Amino acid sequence: MDLSFDPQLAASYTSPLQRIRILSEHWVSRQLYCPNCGRENMIQYVNNSRIADFYCAQCGENYELKSQKKCRFDGKVVDGAYGAMMARLAGAGVPNLLLLGYEAPALQVTNLLVVPKQFFIPGLIERRTPLAVTARRAGWVGCNILLQNLPQSGRIFLVRNKTMEPKSAVMTQWRKTLFLRDQQDIGARGWLLSVMRCVEQLGRATFSLEDVYLCENELKRTYPDNQHVRPKIRQQLQVLRDKGYLEFLGKGSYRMLE
Repeated sequence: MDLSFDPQLAASYTSPLQRIRILSEHWVSRQLYCPNCGRENMIQYVNNSRIADFYCAQCGENYELKSQKKCRFDGKVVDGAYGAMMARLAGAGVPNLLLLGYEAPALQVTNLLVVPKQFFIPGLIERRTPLAVTARRAGWVGCNILLQNLPQSGRIFLVRNKTMEPKSAVMTQWRKTLFLRDQQDIGARGWLLSVMRCVEQLGRATFSLEDVYLCENELKRTYPDNQHVRPKIRQQLQVLRDKGYLEFLGKGSYRMLE
C-alpha cells in the first residue's frame, strides 16, 4: 500500500477541498482493500451518490469517505443533514465510515480507520444548530458524529501513524463485532454498545461484574427511562459472552477475548 497521493491528478483544480476530494478518492479506489472480505480495490460510486462513496464488488459492503488534514480522529466529525442521517439509521441504510487523515504539503496518508456501520446509533449523532436566516441554506440542520461515544472496538485502524496495520489483524477485528448486525432493534444495540464501552473504559482484560456496575450512574443518564440498570448490565454481559466477545470465568468475573 502506497500512502502517497498523486498530486498530478488534481493539478487542474484550484479549490483545496476539491483537490483533496479528488486525490483521496483516487487513493482509496487504487490502494484500499475491503476490511470485510479482503478484496483489493474499491469501486467508486458516481459523484453525489446518496448511497455511499465506494462499494466492494465482491461482498457488497458500502463505504463513505471523509478526509481531513489532521493526524488523529477524536471528538466530533462533521457530517451531512441531520434528518437524512436519522432516516438512514431508522432504515439501516448507513454505510461503513472511512476516516482518512493526511498531512500537507507532503500529501501523504497518516491515519486511516473504518467505523463499521453496526456502531451507528442515535447516541452517536449530534444535531447541529440550524443555519442562520442570512445563510444561503437558511434553516438547514446538519449533524456531527460523536467519536468520543464510540467504543474502541468500533475504530479499526488500517493505517496508524503512517504505518500499515497487518491485513489479517484488520479483518480479525472487523469480524469480532459483526454479531452486532444481528441486533435489528437499534435501542437494544445501543445498550450493547454502551456496556462494551463501559468494559473498555476499565482498561484491563479481566474484570468483575462489580467493576462494570461503576458505570451505573453514567448509564442512568444515558437511559433515564430504565429503572433496572444493573439487571440490564448483567443481561448485556450475557449477550456479549454468548457472542464470543467476552468469556465468563465464574464468580462474577469476565475476560475480554482477543
